[in-house]
Amino acid sequence: MNDHLNNDLAWMLDEVVKIPEARHAILLSADGMLRAHSAGIARDEAERQAAALSGLQSISRSTADFCTHPARHETPWRQTLIEFAHGYVFLIAAGPGAYLAVSATEDVDMEAVTYRMQKTVDRLGKELVSPPRLDAGWQGGPGSPA
Repeated sequence: MNDHLNNDLAWMLDEVVKIPEARHAILLSADGMLRAHSAGIARDEAERQAAALSGLQSISRSTADFCTHPARHETPWRQTLIEFAHGYVFLIAAGPGAYLAVSATEDVDMEAVTYRMQKTVDRLGKELVSPPRLDAGWQGGPGSPA
């Protein structure tokens, strides 16, 4: 079975990796659960990377005091970039409790990747926001006691 077909948001992630030299994209939750992945990465590998990247984001966020003025109490984390000898990993916020990660070779246009990631996050925002659940057991109408 091709699990990419059961990967509802994969088509958006596939758009990110159309940039020359971009390799893989994954969408993960803050607790390290895989939400979606691009076509070029196996689900097992995407799950392993999601778990690792969740930890990386947490560590990155914990270093906020290192780059801010002590009087500023809130410094929201925005992005982590890791550079390796043969490539990069980009990790950005993708909404409440969600992150988007993209891997690329060392020859990628970094500006194009970050721009495409931001555009994808804008599109994902509409998909990631779920309407509030209504309690199916409650039958009251306007003015009824709760």
